[in-house]
Amino acid sequence: MTEQQVQKKRINELEAQGYYVIKLMKTNKNGIPDILALKKGGDILFSEVKTKRGKVSKLQKYRLKELEDHGFQTEVYREQ
Repeated sequence: MTEQQVQKKRINELEAQGYYVIKLMKTNKNGIPDILALKKGGDILFSEVKTKRGKVSKLQKYRLKELEDHGFQTEVYREQ
């Protein structure tokens, strides 16, 4: 499965859970997670999507921690 296919799968899962999902493509911060999921009531999830063999880079780890330090929920979602 390609990373794009894994992203689509995760987007579908999140939307089924009631999230409004945005795929982040180009932002002012390199290393930001692939998906932003928003849910009524204020739930916010940033999701970094990887294939089974995909590796989270140092910059991506930094961004995930930065987001967590700002109080946001994050995840690294891997191909099932």
